[in-house]
Amino acid sequence: MPENEFDMIGKLGFGLMRLPKQGEDIDIEQTKQMVDMFLDAGFTYFDTAWAYKGSEDAIRQALVERYPRERYRLATKCAAWIDCKTRDDAIAQFETSLERTGAGYFDFYLLHNLGEHRTALFDEFGLWDWILEQKASGRIKHAGFSFHSTPEELDALLTAHPEMEFVQLQINYADWENPSVQSRSCYEVARAHNMPIVIMEPVKGGMLADPPESVARVLHDAEPESSAASWAVRFAASLPGVITVLSGMSSVEQMADNLSYMKGFTGLSDAERATLDKARAELARIPLIPCTACNYCAKVCPMGVGISGTFMAMNMLTLYGDLKKAQDEEAWLVGKHGHKRATSCIACGACEQACPQHIKIPDELARCVETLGIAE
Repeated sequence: MPENEFDMIGKLGFGLMRLPKQGEDIDIEQTKQMVDMFLDAGFTYFDTAWAYKGSEDAIRQALVERYPRERYRLATKCAAWIDCKTRDDAIAQFETSLERTGAGYFDFYLLHNLGEHRTALFDEFGLWDWILEQKASGRIKHAGFSFHSTPEELDALLTAHPEMEFVQLQINYADWENPSVQSRSCYEVARAHNMPIVIMEPVKGGMLADPPESVARVLHDAEPESSAASWAVRFAASLPGVITVLSGMSSVEQMADNLSYMKGFTGLSDAERATLDKARAELARIPLIPCTACNYCAKVCPMGVGISGTFMAMNMLTLYGDLKKAQDEEAWLVGKHGHKRATSCIACGACEQACPQHIKIPDELARCVETLGIAE
């Protein structure tokens, strides 16, 4: 992709994984407002996926049916590791995405969440050749993949598939030196291959938008007028070789905040980098479960356990020390939303294989049961 096409996109991408809700459904009218604000500010990149429930339908209504096709860039993804027994099953995800979005073609199409056992299905189904065939036909403009695993595996994939045009990586200041995520090392591998990067999870599933008090204090003391989320997005956007940074915005207010600092963003100063180093050091002192609520685990759990809700409640206890509030959060996020509680876990390990963060999920659920006092 030529560099001038990168420039047309802008450094902020609209991640469509966590759209605003009205009850259990996506709030289409608020999503329309957010789409309008985003485009009016000069940004153009929208990121959805076949696996994001309701997202592709929502973006059809909020964007595709309301704007000329040349006004925006739309990305979506194929998750061959979700309920795909054959190559045709995987290809059907693409056709479903075209139907849901009504976009006619995708500017960016990704093989979704490669790494570990998940990569084998993309190889087995011949999806590397297939995605290039779709590009040749004009139904895909740019082919790439998203990735959650080790830098060694990323290096092997980029070596085997130089035909890919971009890679989507989880990068944020909290995970930059995290030995389980290895953001810095994966970033450096992509740079060594001269591979353009789309950044996901810059705010770590929302955690860096509302960080622990000691971290928030570091950021506030440096810039009282800036949100905590702005520090996380700016960190990611300041890295060389980045096409855009996806922010999974859930409200008009979050959109307005992101646009306030990303429009015209040129990079971080040395003082701002030093502040983020202090914030990272504070975060490293807090033993959180590194769950980003992507819910890939939930898609493969045979018991229907509310894993991410349980972990969110446990992290709330760790951060704020309020057991009653954490228990209420678990009851709401798990029980009231129709999920099975952590006591239903049979430790089959399917969730652990699907987890991009490499969390030892059965072990952590057992700890949550004991610590939060979760009953049947």
